[in-house]
Amino acid sequence: MRIFRQLNWFFKEQWREYLGGVIALILVAICNVIPARVIGNVVDAISDHRVTSGWLAFWVGVMLIAAAAQYLLRFAWQRLIYGSSYVLERQLRGQLFAHYLNMDPTFYQKWRTGDLMAHATNDVEAVREVASYGILTLADSIITGGSMIIAMGMFVSWRLTLLTLIPLPLLVVLANRLGNKIHESYGKAQASFGDLNNKTQESVSGMRVLKSLGQEKADQEDFNRYVKRTFDANRRAYFWDALFNPATTLIMGLSYIIAIGVGGWMVIKQQLRVGQLVTMMTYLGELVWPLFAIGTLFNTLERGRASYDRISHLLNEKNHWQKPQSHLQISVPANLTVDVDQFGYEDSVEPVLHDIHFKVKPGEMVGIVGPTGGGKSTLMRLLIRDFDRYTGSIKLGKHDIREIAHDRYLANISYVPQTSFLFSTNIQDNLRFQDINAPLTQVQKSAQEAAIDKDIQQMPDQYETEVGQQGVSLSGGQQQRIAIGRALMKATPFLILDDPLSAVDAQTATTIEQNLRHHRDQSVIMVTSRLSTVQNADWVIVLNHGTIVQQGTPGELSQQPGWYQETLQLQKRHQQLEEDLNE
Repeated sequence: MRIFRQLNWFFKEQWREYLGGVIALILVAICNVIPARVIGNVVDAISDHRVTSGWLAFWVGVMLIAAAAQYLLRFAWQRLIYGSSYVLERQLRGQLFAHYLNMDPTFYQKWRTGDLMAHATNDVEAVREVASYGILTLADSIITGGSMIIAMGMFVSWRLTLLTLIPLPLLVVLANRLGNKIHESYGKAQASFGDLNNKTQESVSGMRVLKSLGQEKADQEDFNRYVKRTFDANRRAYFWDALFNPATTLIMGLSYIIAIGVGGWMVIKQQLRVGQLVTMMTYLGELVWPLFAIGTLFNTLERGRASYDRISHLLNEKNHWQKPQSHLQISVPANLTVDVDQFGYEDSVEPVLHDIHFKVKPGEMVGIVGPTGGGKSTLMRLLIRDFDRYTGSIKLGKHDIREIAHDRYLANISYVPQTSFLFSTNIQDNLRFQDINAPLTQVQKSAQEAAIDKDIQQMPDQYETEVGQQGVSLSGGQQQRIAIGRALMKATPFLILDDPLSAVDAQTATTIEQNLRHHRDQSVIMVTSRLSTVQNADWVIVLNHGTIVQQGTPGELSQQPGWYQETLQLQKRHQQLEEDLNE
């Protein structure tokens, strides 16, 4: 019953609804007593030859009234108990989604997407079952079982009632033995479902890669292994659960044998009337549901407890962002001063960044270049506060950004990540994602600055064109430019671009760079692998092995021996070769 204690906070919120539902169940149980009593009276009346049409019509009317009352009362408890359980489901889903939005990238490195989806769907549903079917089964078992036992004692015989109840304590022993087995097995079954969910999500997302590499058969076999593990885990869970019902049937069979044997003997000895024995058997039949319900109750509770434990463990995860001590008022535009002495990921032995010192003044464009693995993207993630645990400081104006509320700081930044992500809607809604009511003229302006407007105009549905799942219907370059246009829709002091032009040709990339430089007054920080796109930058920083190895204006760096000069000459020769081949 620990799961009920864990959900005590919710039952306190919804106590009126649950109290009303339990009262309705009590009234249903009272109505359930009436038919068996009526049947017994009718049997005795038939035996005594005292049945009349009027007398029979009266008792039929009583039965009909009891049936109508049961119908209305059952509707009431379903509305109150099941309706409240959906409130719990909504709250849990809301808590999980809010938690997902609040967590930092470290959380998403630890938890797989499939597991997070399983928590928000399958686990929440299992907990909701506790607040609906679990409450119903517990209350109905106690109320119906208790009312039937009391009715047997009052209207039949206490001695016979006690004798028929002798086998029932065996159910308590059985429930205690199977409870832990069911809990453990359902925990494993829920975990295997998360693994299967994650595998499905990865396979669907990477379908194009699978097909291009001809790995459909291998992935199908891998998927089948996940399915088999999930099947085996659920089979073990259902094995333990399935033991309860046959055992309950056996125990109930013993009660029936006692009732028939002893009750028949009492009828022969004239200590019991035939009608009373029929009533006894009817009441005993009504006990079948509460006893069987105990089995499904433990199933529901243990499955719900396993799921709630998983959800609670997830919600207890904390993000690594430092909490500001006060609500600082920041004024922009302002300098962004980077003085990072050292930063490393949790699982890294050596620091990923060290001795990073530079300043971005209002309206400046700063280019970040360097070889692959030099630390460029990591630096960008520090600037957008993906990670706060580093030695040194990053200041916006006079304040360390870690002293500024997270949402307030990010409100000053437009960011385009290295990998573009588009939502499964049309181009216009992707561009105006931050302001869904933005006019088309504003959307078109941002698209023009991102050099994607001409491409859109050539599409049959233009800005109403559906992009498909994660932009599957668009080329890589189009996806990147739409992502840039989306960022430009947000008028912020800082624009951070993490190599968003890798799939764009050199001429288009230069056009976008000029638009950013000459038509906007934002401070721009651009990571790029193509040096031609930072030729108009105010300052260029070269990162290698996690530190700054060169910095200066593009003109100065082109004259200095080093990585920048060598790469610039190499890219110029490559571009010239392409131009010669195209002639």
